[in-house]
Amino acid sequence: MTKSSPLTAIIHGTVVPVAGPPLEHGTVLFENGRILAVGTDVTIPGGARVVDAAGRWVLPGFVEAHGHVGIHEEANGPAGNDTNEMTNPNTAAVRAIDAIDIDDEGFRDALSGGITSIVVKPGSGNPIGGQTVAIKTWGGRTIDEQVISDAVSVKSALGENPKRVYGEKKQTPSTRLGVALVLREAFVAAQDYRAARDHAAAESKPFTRDLTKETLVRVLEGELAWDQHTHRHDDIATALRLADEFGYRLVINHGTEGHKLADVLAERDVPVIYGPMFTSRSKVELRDRGIPNLVAMAAAGVRVAITTDAPVVPINFLVHQASFAVKEGLPRQTALEAITVNPASFLRLDDRVGALREGLDADVVIWSGDPLDVNSRAELVFIDGAEVYRWENGHGAVVERSSRFASATVTSEPAEGRL
Repeated sequence: MTKSSPLTAIIHGTVVPVAGPPLEHGTVLFENGRILAVGTDVTIPGGARVVDAAGRWVLPGFVEAHGHVGIHEEANGPAGNDTNEMTNPNTAAVRAIDAIDIDDEGFRDALSGGITSIVVKPGSGNPIGGQTVAIKTWGGRTIDEQVISDAVSVKSALGENPKRVYGEKKQTPSTRLGVALVLREAFVAAQDYRAARDHAAAESKPFTRDLTKETLVRVLEGELAWDQHTHRHDDIATALRLADEFGYRLVINHGTEGHKLADVLAERDVPVIYGPMFTSRSKVELRDRGIPNLVAMAAAGVRVAITTDAPVVPINFLVHQASFAVKEGLPRQTALEAITVNPASFLRLDDRVGALREGLDADVVIWSGDPLDVNSRAELVFIDGAEVYRWENGHGAVVERSSRFASATVTSEPAEGRL
């Protein structure tokens, strides 16, 4: 969908592009959904909407790299939970996009936390859970109008969750052995499927499609990342072993004990989406859970992102997890990268989101101060250049979807002068 938004200049703020050094008294200029310029000497065309951000901080919208918002709706019970299709250990063909309710309250929470992009993933009940989708957290009349990319990754799970689910059903996989077997058999079948497909094409013969195997071929060919849910260090080792066998692009999700293999992960440049952090040690896999583990991985050279796993942790607490990581020793720059440029890079979304840079989407957030300070709040949120959230009169106001059903473009009253 072509984005339409007014020419807007945010001026006089502390601009933090994340992908570059902070700019005092900087300007961010954008129009029609894209950033036109970022700098301290930007010419502002006549007729532009001007927002004075003096005393404020201006950052890219944050990126939640692993969440279930919209498919695990809050306060809707079983009727709103479409996270896991736990009827078959291999559901690679299911797609998160087909179950997202864009009116889930979690999306409003995301705006209040400065989060403008989220990768929505199936859950971890199956060894192979299904296809993820990267979306904006607001802005569309339908989910299709919020999609950044529907070719991101496939969610997979090792460890306690799938073995518990299918162990209770008295079927494979009921052990870690069985979970790994399901993955191997699925990828071998996908390899055979690809060979048969290519042979049929060479012979100009008909070929019957299989959506499950077809999806895994896309993983084998590098189009889709392999988002591997794994906590314990032995499961992380299995994830690495399987990636070696089949050559896919591995992204560790959670990585609770990743610090125990940090040197290996760094050497192989396997990124880790770490978290959620604000949880109890609710199962054996989480006995060694701790924020210092993230700090240790980053210190070893592992590229890291941070996740709330929303709604496990409220999605608007993403920045607070980054703040607590800084308290435990994570460098400030790394903490900001872990909720912006890094998740965008891991999942190949960095040509659209994750930084303030010319040509990227105009997902811009004005904060009352340093966002890593728990006293700061998101005061104004733009997605694709359109204002979607504003803090005023002591509460946050969202540009509600009802206004968009009357028009294809999100509009708002111009805001001249200071915030």
